[in-house]
Amino acid sequence: MSKSLSAGEIIDGRELRKDFGSITALDGLDISVAGGEVHGFLGPNGAGKTTVIRAILGQLALTGGELRVFGMDPRHDAVAIHRRLAYVPGDTALWPNLSGGECIDLLGHFQGGLNSARRAGLIDRFELDPSRRARTYSKGNRQKVALVAALAADVDLYLLDEPTSGLDPLMEARFQATIAEIRAAGRTVLLSSHILDEVEALCDRVTIIRSGRTVSTGTLDDLRAHTVTTVTATTAAELPGLAQLPGVAGLRVEAVPGGVRTELTATPQALPGAVAEIVAARPSSLTVRPPSLDELFLEQYQEA
Repeated sequence: MSKSLSAGEIIDGRELRKDFGSITALDGLDISVAGGEVHGFLGPNGAGKTTVIRAILGQLALTGGELRVFGMDPRHDAVAIHRRLAYVPGDTALWPNLSGGECIDLLGHFQGGLNSARRAGLIDRFELDPSRRARTYSKGNRQKVALVAALAADVDLYLLDEPTSGLDPLMEARFQATIAEIRAAGRTVLLSSHILDEVEALCDRVTIIRSGRTVSTGTLDDLRAHTVTTVTATTAAELPGLAQLPGVAGLRVEAVPGGVRTELTATPQALPGAVAEIVAARPSSLTVRPPSLDELFLEQYQEA
């Protein structure tokens, strides 16, 4: 029997299951997105991310589990839910004979209307020529049309499935700035992305999935609390006491100009003692680096 759904969540899914014949796309997946947060949704191709987003949109019926969006059933209450959300797919198809501006307005109409001032500002921000026919657009420009149409909508929830696919680094940076504005306005974003730096920069919490199951969920600090931190220091002499500390591993020592360079990894429990040992030796340099999201992602998959 599934757990009861939480109150106050914008998206709340428990033990979600979806079978396509003999293929299981979702296998007991849990996801919970709170109001006002940017939530990262991570996993490789085939992990089930797009299937979850399609279920949120009410495009498919789940085989099992419970899913609520704004407290409503995505299949039975699709119209009411769609009034309150905007969606960007990873590969946008447009009407070839319409201009980019006409496509934006048509997509915006599907999402309940656009803020005209914000529409104009986003067109400038993403350097989009809205007068050109959609058939002349590159993949990146088609993606800009979808982004402008979604991000100019005054909605409560933005569903973004690989939204920066095809964009260059400058446009990615402008996308990140826009999402930061949306978060500051108290809106909610579910962001599925392969760009881990993007997720790390934007997201309050992250859900990592694999083979249709949730591997881990929480803030980056939560996830890092169960992993090791890398410490690098330069001291005048070796520090033999480090090797004796429980939770310290990967110890590497090499002679460098001016002393000895030491690198190690430490568990959260071992980190204070390791740093204290190094500080007592008056290091000329000391770097403490928590794991990046890339490293967290890889570690979660190795454990899974």
